[in-house]
Amino acid sequence: MNNSDIFQRMRAGEPIKKDDPEYNTFMEAVARTIRLCSEMNASATDVNQVRTKLSEIIGTKIDESTAIFPPFYTNFGKFISLGKNVFINHACSFLDLGGITIEDDVMIGPRVNLTSENHPLDPNDRKTVILQPIVIKRNVWIGAGATILPGVTIGENAIVAAGAVVNKDVPANTIVGGVPAKILKVL
Repeated sequence: MNNSDIFQRMRAGEPIKKDDPEYNTFMEAVARTIRLCSEMNASATDVNQVRTKLSEIIGTKIDESTAIFPPFYTNFGKFISLGKNVFINHACSFLDLGGITIEDDVMIGPRVNLTSENHPLDPNDRKTVILQPIVIKRNVWIGAGATILPGVTIGENAIVAAGAVVNKDVPANTIVGGVPAKILKVL
């Protein structure tokens, strides 16, 4: 283990083991985020209130041009970066320990899952968390129920079809769909 705290090590993509001496600090942050998400989803009655509450969760002000429809779920929040004019529909889940960057003019359909976290295949090490960022470039449209896996970048102007499972980078100006997602069309 190096001298940086657990959150700096996570941001750097270092695998985090359950026996890490700072694991409880991380779990306290997750508990706070879960509480704040529950409060936001139960009490926010308009997009302005959701934006304000989610700004508190992620630790930075979300631009007024961005709209998030509740319920919205995240396990940490501090590693989410949202651009301008972003739309996130109902029931999305962002697992952001590895980092999630969403650039300007992105549309995300309902029930989309962005997960920047994974676990080793080895059963003896499975509780370790492996972190890889997700990057959604400008003007992307992600259809309902799609899942974006760790380490994936979705290129500018791309479309991810509803229900797709994206496990590798998506080139700019393409449409992908299926499980696993494959290029269906070049725009």
